[in-house]
Amino acid sequence: MTHRKRYWAFFFCCLFVLAVAGCGSAKPDAKPAAAPAQPQVKTIKLAHVVNEKDPYHITALKFKELVEAKSQGKIKVEVFPNASLGDERALIEGMQMGTVHAGVITNGPIGNFLPELAVFEMPFLFANEAEAYKVLDGPVGQKMLTKFEAINLKGLAFAERGFRNLTNSKRPVRTPADAAGLKVRVMENPVFIDTFKALGVNAVPMAWTEALTALQQKTIDGQENPVNVAFAFKLQETQKYFSMTKHTYSPATIVMSKKFFDSFDKPSQDILLAAAKESAQHVRKWGAEQMAEQLKAVQAGGMEITTDVDTKAFQEAVKPVYDKYGPRFGTWLKEIEEAKKK
Repeated sequence: MTHRKRYWAFFFCCLFVLAVAGCGSAKPDAKPAAAPAQPQVKTIKLAHVVNEKDPYHITALKFKELVEAKSQGKIKVEVFPNASLGDERALIEGMQMGTVHAGVITNGPIGNFLPELAVFEMPFLFANEAEAYKVLDGPVGQKMLTKFEAINLKGLAFAERGFRNLTNSKRPVRTPADAAGLKVRVMENPVFIDTFKALGVNAVPMAWTEALTALQQKTIDGQENPVNVAFAFKLQETQKYFSMTKHTYSPATIVMSKKFFDSFDKPSQDILLAAAKESAQHVRKWGAEQMAEQLKAVQAGGMEITTDVDTKAFQEAVKPVYDKYGPRFGTWLKEIEEAKKK
C-alpha cells in the first residue's frame, strides 16, 4: 500500500470512530438524576432539674413521644434530666437567649422573671385539683401563657407539680405554731418566702439541687413539695415528718425559647402546642394514680404522715401575704375567683 493510500485509510477510519462516538452522544446533555431531598430533622433539647422518677420526667417523655409521632419523625426531642444543663434559673436564662430549647419548669422560679405568674403560688388559692385545672386550662391560664412572650419565652401548657406539703426532721406539724422556728428550704420566689415567714418559719430560698445536699447535711430542717417529690427523691432518708398542709398548688410549665419556637413553621408549632397540652393531661392523670402508692412508700421508709392539719389556722396565719400581694395581683385574683365559680 502506497503512502497516500495508507493516509486515506487512516483518515476514513478516524471519521468512522468519530461518527460512532457522535451517535452515542446525540441526545442532549443529561445530568445525573438528583437524589430525593431528605426532610430536615429539627431537634429540641428539653431539660429539667429532677430525676427520672419525677413527674417532670414523665411529662418530658410524653412530650417527646407525642411530638415525634405527630411530626412523623421530622421533629426529635432529646430529654436532659437531673439538672444536667443547669438549675431552673439557668434553664430559663438559657431559653431566653436561645441556648436551651425547652424545659419543664417550676412556676416559682419563672415568677422571678414574670412577676404576675406568682399569683398562682398564693397560699390556699385552690381548694383542690379540679379548681386549679379549671383556671389553668381556661381563659385565665391561657391569658397568662401569652405573657411569657414578653420575657422571650413561649408558654406551651401548664403541667403539674401538685399541692405542696411540709416535711421536716424535727416534729409533726399540725398548726402554724408547730411550724414556727423550723428552718425550711423554699423556692427562690417572694410569695413563697413571705408565706413561710408569715408562719414564723425561717425560710431559706435555694435551688433544689442545693436543697438536697442541705437536707443530707442537716443545715436545714425541712422543705415543702408535693408527695411525688418526697417519693422521687427518697426524702424519708432525711425527713421524719410529713404534714399534708396542701398550702399551695404549684403548676409546672412546659416552656420553650420563643426564638426557637418561632423558627418552626405554623404546622409544627401547632404540633408542639398540642403535644404539650396532651402531656399535661397525661401527667395529671399519672400523678393521681400514683399518689397513694407513693405515700405508702415514704411511710414504709419511716416517715410519719400527719393528715389532721388545721387548715383554717394556716389560712388565717397567711392573711398578711394577701394584704401585701393583693394590690399587685388584684385583677388576676378576681379573674381566678370568677373562673373557679364557672
